[in-house]
Amino acid sequence: MAGDRTRERPRSQARAGDLLHLVRSGRATTRGALQEATGLSRATVGQRLDRLFRAGWLREGAGTAGASPAGGRPSLRLEFDDAHAVVLAVSLDTRHARAAVLTLTGELLAERFGALSVDEGPERVLGALGGWFAGLLKEAARPADAVCGIGVGVPGPVDTVTGRAVQPPIMPGWDGYDIRGRLGRAFADGTGGATDVPVLVENDANLMAYGEQRTGHPDCTAFALVKVSTGIGAGVVIGGRIYRGIDGGAGDIGHIRVPEGAGTLCRCGSYGCLAAVASGRALARRLTEAGVPAESGSDVRELLAEGHPEAVRLAREAGRSVGEVLATVVTLLNPGVLMIAGDLAGTPFLTGVRELLYQRALPRSTAHLNVVTAQLGERSALVGAGALVVEHLYAPDRAEERLVALGL
Repeated sequence: MAGDRTRERPRSQARAGDLLHLVRSGRATTRGALQEATGLSRATVGQRLDRLFRAGWLREGAGTAGASPAGGRPSLRLEFDDAHAVVLAVSLDTRHARAAVLTLTGELLAERFGALSVDEGPERVLGALGGWFAGLLKEAARPADAVCGIGVGVPGPVDTVTGRAVQPPIMPGWDGYDIRGRLGRAFADGTGGATDVPVLVENDANLMAYGEQRTGHPDCTAFALVKVSTGIGAGVVIGGRIYRGIDGGAGDIGHIRVPEGAGTLCRCGSYGCLAAVASGRALARRLTEAGVPAESGSDVRELLAEGHPEAVRLAREAGRSVGEVLATVVTLLNPGVLMIAGDLAGTPFLTGVRELLYQRALPRSTAHLNVVTAQLGERSALVGAGALVVEHLYAPDRAEERLVALGL
């Protein structure tokens, strides 16, 4: 994790970015504690803190942190100042989008939810978000230049180095598209802000997992979240970090072949995928065939909320199919928490998951496993996106680069 970088560098070489990390992590929150943690002199700590104060990133709190390690009067507590900037967070689903303005500590200042279909293509969808950003910033009473970064989640695999979607099965026209560049231009066009605002692009299930783990399960070192909506995907957080695999393809469990899917064509072009039989889209198709009109996972969710008997039956059946695949996932990862999220994440689906998961997985793999539903609801990806941007921008190396760019 980012915190390891402070330990890897010789203590006497700790920079302002390293001191900021120590304060943000709670490992050292006074000048004396920073001296003790880094081996720097009092004068050097003061010089490096001065850079952070001038950037507006740190402040001295009203309270005290007890006596200084060297004795004497109590030390003023150092705090990360979350008021100096805001983050824009976006979660794209297949038919809708959700966007928000967040403080650097994750407090929601303004939010918008509306219809925005990824089938319309990246140019139109990302361009529309520029207008959303302008309205959100006005509602939050924040200027465009207060935005330090944008985090966006998309329903498909992402190469996080380039910020481009990689062969996303349910996002036609998005493969290889420069999401980062287009969203930066949309932000500038919509708000008058800078075109070079940092934009981080991530898989939506990864962001959901990151947001939920950090918020509700910070001590869980192996955390898995499965999102079952129009499609099916998983996000994994190991040791506090998103696990993406070698090129961003980790967690794409919706395209694992299952016996009950034989002969059923998936949107990815293959036959027999889990998503072809157990996703919200698959259930919507089966409901429609049974005379109950439904087009997507959100329609199925509404039917489940009404207690529609056929929707309930199909959701439990889908849960059993997903549970069988998750038995392998749990055996491989041995997570402490397995979270079910998305449109189908209700009692019928969860019941089906548990039936097959505990039946198929070895008792050793599930002995300390908690199977739960999402706590943050529809906002988990937004929270994850905000946190990802902040952790990226204020990590020691990146923070040092930004301070130099500011002339500090």
